[in-house]
Amino acid sequence: MEKDDLLVALLTDAAPVYHPNTGQRIEDGVEIKLSPSARAGLEAPRFCQLCGRRMVVQIRPDGWDARCSRHGSVDSAYLGQR
Repeated sequence: MEKDDLLVALLTDAAPVYHPNTGQRIEDGVEIKLSPSARAGLEAPRFCQLCGRRMVVQIRPDGWDARCSRHGSVDSAYLGQR
């Protein structure tokens, strides 16, 4: 049985606990510095927003897919991103 916690969190717009581009825990008053492409939303998530673990990410010509060992997989097609 494949886990889908990450996909559910992204589709329901659940507030992330960890930043998907840096893996830093999101806390009030703490500034997270991002690259220009990450700020523009052009980078695939590299860290699970639920646990902060580094994900396995595959970049394809038509998008990306990312897999957390604990919380499952998500594909950019599900999110309407390319």
